[in-house]
Amino acid sequence: MSTDHHAQVEELLASYRRDRERLASVHRALATVRESATSEDGAVTATVGPGGALVDLTLSDDAYRRHRPDALARLVVRLVGTAAAAAAARAERTVAEVLPPGADPAAVLAGTGDLRPEELRPEELAPASSGRHRAPDADDEPDNEDRTWLQDTHDGRSA
Repeated sequence: MSTDHHAQVEELLASYRRDRERLASVHRALATVRESATSEDGAVTATVGPGGALVDLTLSDDAYRRHRPDALARLVVRLVGTAAAAAAARAERTVAEVLPPGADPAAVLAGTGDLRPEELRPEELAPASSGRHRAPDADDEPDNEDRTWLQDTHDGRSA
């Protein structure tokens, strides 16, 4: 291998190692996300972790006297939602630090990357004008595009 190519490979490997460490750092930061929300009267505190999962719920000794059971349940649900929204915002800020300008951190966290909503729809729900193949009508000519390697190319029967 020539010296120029060797240097390029070394730089690529070094870049890969730096990127991998940055990714590991982001994953460690995301794993530590914790956000809490407390009721106005201080009787209830909900804490969520990564992904908005409830990890702690604190009820004061008099929470049951301050709130009727149904109201207390609604309060807990509301506080969990508030804490989850704060945790999601924090996770988005963490991911945004390593994304290129214009990238959507919420989409990355959702696992959809830069795919548009129409690209995520199941094919059978896609609009007919999407350019995807449609099911053939009985009157249609055979379409060689739809053949697989399992079909015999001479008579259309499966192999």
